[in-house]
Amino acid sequence: MRMLRWFCGHTKRDRVRNEVIRDSIGVAPIEEKLTQHRLRWFGHVQRRPPEAPVRNGVLEQIDNVKRGRGRPKLTWDELVKRDLKDWNISKEIILDRSAWRLAINVPEP
Repeated sequence: MRMLRWFCGHTKRDRVRNEVIRDSIGVAPIEEKLTQHRLRWFGHVQRRPPEAPVRNGVLEQIDNVKRGRGRPKLTWDELVKRDLKDWNISKEIILDRSAWRLAINVPEP
């Protein structure tokens, strides 16, 4: 945001909201871009063969680890499942790269 503020000629003292600056430049919201990159990595991992080290390390659950008190931390798997549900994307199109890229694309405004 500092770079975008500098680009527009605003400072923090001007008290211009981040959304206004992003809209004036035409940059997509950061939350959507993060979700896009997370889903892109998920598609890459899913297209790898099952014996690939990246697939074993990312999707493996460790059950015998003692967790601390309070609410359990959100795992990467749970976050990806939530993203797929929020964006109404099915896992069946992962193998088709062009369809997957179209499904997870966040257009710049």
